[in-house]
Amino acid sequence: MQKIVPHLWYDKEAKEAALFYISLFDQSKLLNTTVIENTPSGDCEMLNFELAGQQFSAISAGPYFKFNPSISLMVACYSSEEVDAKWKTLSEGGTELMPLDEYSFSKKYGWIQDRYGLSWQLMLVDNGQAAQKITPNLLFSNDACGKAEEAVKYYTEIFESSELGIISKYGPGEAAASNAKVNYASFKLDGCDFSAMDNAFDAEFNFNEAFSFIINCKDQTEIDYFWDKLSAVPEAEQCGWIKDKFGVSWQIVPENMDQMLYSGSKDEIQRITEAFLKMKKFDLEALEKARLGNG
Repeated sequence: MQKIVPHLWYDKEAKEAALFYISLFDQSKLLNTTVIENTPSGDCEMLNFELAGQQFSAISAGPYFKFNPSISLMVACYSSEEVDAKWKTLSEGGTELMPLDEYSFSKKYGWIQDRYGLSWQLMLVDNGQAAQKITPNLLFSNDACGKAEEAVKYYTEIFESSELGIISKYGPGEAAASNAKVNYASFKLDGCDFSAMDNAFDAEFNFNEAFSFIINCKDQTEIDYFWDKLSAVPEAEQCGWIKDKFGVSWQIVPENMDQMLYSGSKDEIQRITEAFLKMKKFDLEALEKARLGNG
């Protein structure tokens, strides 16, 4: 099971967006869908899907959060033709953030926000295939600018099977934002590739709940561990969701949550939903009682 799963929040377009993304990549498919009824956002459609063999989750749960470039998906492309094809498709109804061009770090690179608001960085990789096709990238902006190095070191201390890769710094005069320090950092969390950077330009956007990361936990001890390590904003704690000290949102959930929500009977799903909507941190014993109707 993938330990850390990127999670995307949409108003009503989660399934439409997922099918659009699936069309862009080989080894991609819709895994499952379900509807959770009577939540504070109304009836919410939830789904899991794969892109290039990597798992993602999404939800249609109302117009409460909007994507911005603070978290994007960096795609390793293995030919100029692949870059062009993906750029053309993502450009339809999208917004260019950095033009498709040659840069000092890549012979062909572009940054674009698609029709749903999700940001993508397309990069030609000419030194063989990257181990991971799609890499989440964290852009530390606004009051988080300058904290990229601190954050990646913090995350690699928390997760097992993690390592810190390269950390490259801005040279004199390279960044317009006075707090910006790191122009690129690579790291792994539980074997999954991530990257991070401080925003070179002053920007008003911050991390928000539109793009969060699910942590699949094997037991209550692990749920407690990640909750204690990552939760830094008490008012953001709800239904397994937390926000860390840098503003990044995480969902700390039991690894069998999908099984409960996607495979259970309608009555089981309703009881589980009613139970977890009352929780901040998930209580596995209480969730199991609710599933069995013993709550």
